[in-house]
Amino acid sequence: MKNKIKEILYSSLVIIVIILLGFAPTGQKAQFSLDWKNLGIKMVEAGVIDQEKFENLYAGRGGLSEADKKLLYGNDNGDIAITAENSGMMLNMLWALGLSNKNPILENGPMMDSRYGGAGNFASTGGWTLAKGSAMDHYSMHSFVTLTPSQQMLVEKVSKGIFRPCCNNSTYFPDCNHGMAMLGLLELMASRDASEADMYKMALQANTFWFPSQYSAIKSLFASRGIDWNTVDPKEILSAEYSSASGYQKVLSQVQPQQQKGGSSCGA
Repeated sequence: MKNKIKEILYSSLVIIVIILLGFAPTGQKAQFSLDWKNLGIKMVEAGVIDQEKFENLYAGRGGLSEADKKLLYGNDNGDIAITAENSGMMLNMLWALGLSNKNPILENGPMMDSRYGGAGNFASTGGWTLAKGSAMDHYSMHSFVTLTPSQQMLVEKVSKGIFRPCCNNSTYFPDCNHGMAMLGLLELMASRDASEADMYKMALQANTFWFPSQYSAIKSLFASRGIDWNTVDPKEILSAEYSSASGYQKVLSQVQPQQQKGGSSCGA
């Protein structure tokens, strides 16, 4: 009887420790905080973000919240996580950062392939209409986030492994707003010495917020196979097999169609 009581008490203690330390999957939560600091106001001062244009855009959506204003104009934002509440704002802020921050991916990568007639012909550049002047006036022109050679190598490596359901290109070819925002996210994380694993975790979290219905379908596919979503490597989920446009179409062919919940538009 005493042994049985000991077993029960031990099991209860293990459960409590698991809950407190977060070993058990409890749904989405921030995997890595972004030390945003004053990047917003830096981009405003540099003209990457035109304050009037930006505020007018959000005026039609009920205006900028206090949290949005702090992100845009604050001098010391500290740690920020991408959440369901701020994911839209973070998409636009990271888009601006990815577009304007000087990086070899923008200068030497697929965006500059002569077959496409110049980097200014993509949704990620031509679609950014919230700058002073044209988007190309700021394309890879500002040193907001500076990376060491090893950090740059990590960004290039991870960017080639992250896809998005709106097209068949990886983040290494950031031709739409989601790709450019993801590049900005990876640059920011690399500059804070994030690990490769953390970068994939945060990237999946961001994509899940930006493409809610698509990742609901992907999650359903894993569930139909008896696989717990929380046990799947984010790198696998973000691969072309599941997260590219063609990969997602294959996913859809295997699960019931999901109701579109928005968030996947390639515009501001």
